[in-house]
Amino acid sequence: MTTLETVDARAKLAERLSTNPDGVIEALAREHGVTTLEATRMLPAANARFAPASAFPDIMAALTAWGDVLFIVHTPNIVLECRGAVPPGEYGRGYFNLHGESPIGGHIKAERCEAVAFVRRPFMGRDSCSIQFFDTDGDAMFKVFVRRGEDRSLDQDQVQKFEALAGRYG
Repeated sequence: MTTLETVDARAKLAERLSTNPDGVIEALAREHGVTTLEATRMLPAANARFAPASAFPDIMAALTAWGDVLFIVHTPNIVLECRGAVPPGEYGRGYFNLHGESPIGGHIKAERCEAVAFVRRPFMGRDSCSIQFFDTDGDAMFKVFVRRGEDRSLDQDQVQKFEALAGRYG
């Protein structure tokens, strides 16, 4: 893309998100030639609040008290969804290590975290709340979504925890 085309694509995406923040943000970002982080930053302020990367360990620690959540890793090749509780983590050997009895576990290269976004927006026509962790390339490392009940409504206890955390860090 030329510089003018890039500016035009960014403007079109910003306009689109200001009037309709719904959609798969990764696909919208690719379509408009920006990173997922850049596209997320284009969401209206009512839909996205940002915390610095330095808040990573505190936000992860707070998530351990939420109970079961939906943990998503979205790459160009897979959208991996895992339901479970976020286990406590600790730093070691260059990673933030998640260990416990939850199906959520692994090793996160936390030093590559560039920003954390508290995103509340419609997704497929339904309200959604997620905490999204972005790396230094502007890609989503992973996302933690407020769980839904049997009726597909958001868990109100987790929504309150989401809003409190967003208010403190975002």
